[in-house]
Amino acid sequence: MPGVHALAGELGSNHGTVEAALRLLEKQRLLVHQGPGRARLIRLPHAPKPDSPLKIAILDYEPLGVTESYAIEVQHRLEEAGHKAFFTRQCLQDLHMDLKRVSRLVANTDADAWIVCSASREVLEWFASQPAPAFAWFGNRQGLPIAGVGPAKQSAYATATRHLIELGHRRIVLLHKQLQEIPESSATDQAFLSELAVHGIATSPYNLPHWADKRNGFYDCLTKLFSVTSPTALIIDEASFVFGALQFLAERGLRVPKDVSLVCTDSSPFFANSWPTVAHIHWDTRPVVRRIIQWANHVAHRRSDTRQTLTPAKFIPGGTIGPATKCR
Repeated sequence: MPGVHALAGELGSNHGTVEAALRLLEKQRLLVHQGPGRARLIRLPHAPKPDSPLKIAILDYEPLGVTESYAIEVQHRLEEAGHKAFFTRQCLQDLHMDLKRVSRLVANTDADAWIVCSASREVLEWFASQPAPAFAWFGNRQGLPIAGVGPAKQSAYATATRHLIELGHRRIVLLHKQLQEIPESSATDQAFLSELAVHGIATSPYNLPHWADKRNGFYDCLTKLFSVTSPTALIIDEASFVFGALQFLAERGLRVPKDVSLVCTDSSPFFANSWPTVAHIHWDTRPVVRRIIQWANHVAHRRSDTRQTLTPAKFIPGGTIGPATKCR
């Protein structure tokens, strides 16, 4: 457990209140005191092992070889809870988010429940209508009768955009891949566009391009962007594409952040070894993992669970952003 000083700073509370709360958790046997100057240990109550363990299929967005580390942690934690958890042989990228392909995969997979990561609205609507319980791990799930979890990024998007505007940026572009057309922009896209509009910056498709799901899609999108009116700031979805953008800019003699500022909408362990430090949006994965395990245990004990939760996210400034200059 973090110490009193760290918690007080994070929660914006005084030390006495935090210490009293920690002692209360000790009385409830959720924390273990290890002596003066030592961090308390968290003792989570263990749910009873299910009589009939679930076979839980994880339909990830990306292939297993490049999936996030917390996805592997979810699999291990589910197995610790007594379930059999496995990744499907194909991911949503392989299936191109196509509902017919997804339904065929589900029909040919022996599973009692499903965890679906970063799925489209159409795919999640289909899972919500199926008899097998399903969990929406990220994705466009709002208002659907399906359990789900994800980071609340709208405020962090707005903060990052506002920070760039305060540095003089007017040509700000939010880049993310889109496997299929979605009638309405997501809440995070809207937060980005609204912040631009509030500061008197006219918005257009220029500010929100999507690259095609093909080998050179991201490169082609950047080439088009920088061929006429070059952006002075890029907000990029997915950490792996930040490094692709850095390579693209370096090939054109554009420096970060002197010529172009970069912000990533996620964090990555690779950022720890990056210099300059990468400006990004951070959120804690631990509550997400815990919520998924809780849902699986509820389902195993035949308890209905369609609750959707959000975990806070915040913008972390870094060395990849600076004052706007004219891009060459």
